[in-house]
Amino acid sequence: MRVVEHNTIGGNMRLARIVLSVALSACGTAALAQADYPHRAIRIIVPLAAGGNVDLVARTLADQVSKSLGQPVLVENRPGASSLVGTQFVAKSAADGYTLLAVANTFATVPLIVASPGYDPLKDFTGITLTCLVPQVLVVNPGLPAQSVKELVALARSHPGKISYASSGNGSTGHMAAELFNRQAGVTMLHVPYKGNSQALIDVIGGQVAMMFDQVSTSTPQIKAGKVRAIAVTSLARSPLLPEVPTVDEAGVPGYEDITFNGLVAPAGTPRDILVRLQRAVAKAVSDAELTKRFIERGVELKASSSPEDFSDHIRAEFEKKGRLARDAGIRAE
Repeated sequence: MRVVEHNTIGGNMRLARIVLSVALSACGTAALAQADYPHRAIRIIVPLAAGGNVDLVARTLADQVSKSLGQPVLVENRPGASSLVGTQFVAKSAADGYTLLAVANTFATVPLIVASPGYDPLKDFTGITLTCLVPQVLVVNPGLPAQSVKELVALARSHPGKISYASSGNGSTGHMAAELFNRQAGVTMLHVPYKGNSQALIDVIGGQVAMMFDQVSTSTPQIKAGKVRAIAVTSLARSPLLPEVPTVDEAGVPGYEDITFNGLVAPAGTPRDILVRLQRAVAKAVSDAELTKRFIERGVELKASSSPEDFSDHIRAEFEKKGRLARDAGIRAE
């Protein structure tokens, strides 16, 4: 019996040494991989069609980040199903820093209104950094008898449920901004959802719908052409692109703010050292004065988060804020 006992103890010790050796080897390999990051091309998945702000900002920053990190940074569009196709793809990708996701507000809001989104923005992803902020602008058809926020609120209160507003769909940034306005201004307006932003704006211009909340970058040409009238911007500070247009906050709805953001996230479990390298590369890119000026002229403020954790907190705050709004307004997917 003593011999068997001795052999068992010896076997256990040998097994423990093997397990420890494998564990240390794995840790060493992981640490080496992080220290060597990046040693191949990085992909940024844009879950939308090419041409919008998310795509444009991602492509511009990809070029700059590539220069900083010394490896190609490729942008790949995977649109479909309210951004779900591309988002689910990245959620299932390896957490190694080589597959990233470019996101906007809808990254946090889609799971609030879609029954089976296939991802959790807080559990399946981790933040890297903010990339830009884009305020929206409240635009109305020139024939609407409201020249200001106060006049619009008075008009809406005198005709509850009659003043219509367009959006690019249920749960879209414009829809959320309008519902937030309804609640803070104490009015009820009629939502008219479209399949996309372009047709919504066309129908505001044509007078089929009275108004909409649209990104400053999209509506500014129509405002300057006199096809729509700008009432207010949704940021707490005036837009450099429309300095003569007041904010909703200063024009009659105190505390109102709703800004579209873009950013980068990675699959949950991505090592922090890698997240920090990426965040610093983006921060360096958005500090370029010429690049910043070019985007300000489009109504887009390039901006990086102070840390990956800061952006994760931003996403969580947006998820909680819009979650309350979606529940209160009864917003559901079409």
